Amino acid sequence: MAIKHNQKIVNNHFRKDWQRRVRTHFDQPGKKVSRRTARQAKAAALAPRPVDKLRPIVRCPTIKYNRKVRAGRGFTLTELKEAGIARPLARTVGISVDHRRQNLSEESLAINVARLKAYKERLILLPRKSNAPKKGDTKTDLSKVNKAATISSVLPIAPTDLAVKEIKKSEMPKAVEGGAYTTLRMARSNKRYQGAREKRAREKAEAETAKK
Repeated sequence: MAIKHNQKIVNNHFRKDWQRRVRTHFDQPGKKVSRRTARQAKAAALAPRPVDKLRPIVRCPTIKYNRKVRAGRGFTLTELKEAGIARPLARTVGISVDHRRQNLSEESLAINVARLKAYKERLILLPRKSNAPKKGDTKTDLSKVNKAATISSVLPIAPTDLAVKEIKKSEMPKAVEGGAYTTLRMARSNKRYQGAREKRAREKAEAETAKK
């Protein structure tokens, strides 16, 4: 039945000008070539330097993903100090630095320090002026050295082994005497009341000294 008078238009979603809003990707093959050309131009401009920076090995957040490792934002100041690399120098030689990240385990600190030392051994510093080399510059012929376009190809981040492994019963850790929960609660209690107990013992000793 046709609408005869000036009635309300039915609330159907057929009046959106979708032809203006639809997005096509017909330029995908051309964009692919453009990105490749841009990568090649960037590598040629930065040569013999690699196009990327050295990134640390970090674990993904949350219990769901913390078994996986990935590249982090930057190395901590502690890791740079342990590796013997000055903080102002790090960014100038292709090492990314993140002053906000903290090391929460000895394992991550050791892994990233070893990664920095391995990078330091492979690093070749060329003098800015060939006739005036500075301290720390490598005196070598660049044509005789193996060059890398990316750091990730030389120092890749290998995925961790996620497979379930079986161990023998004899390899199981021994149970904590008295129970782990009780031991932790006692340690927490001793730490909490340590100051009060020391004060009480000190006051008792002073009172006995005053009596004498």
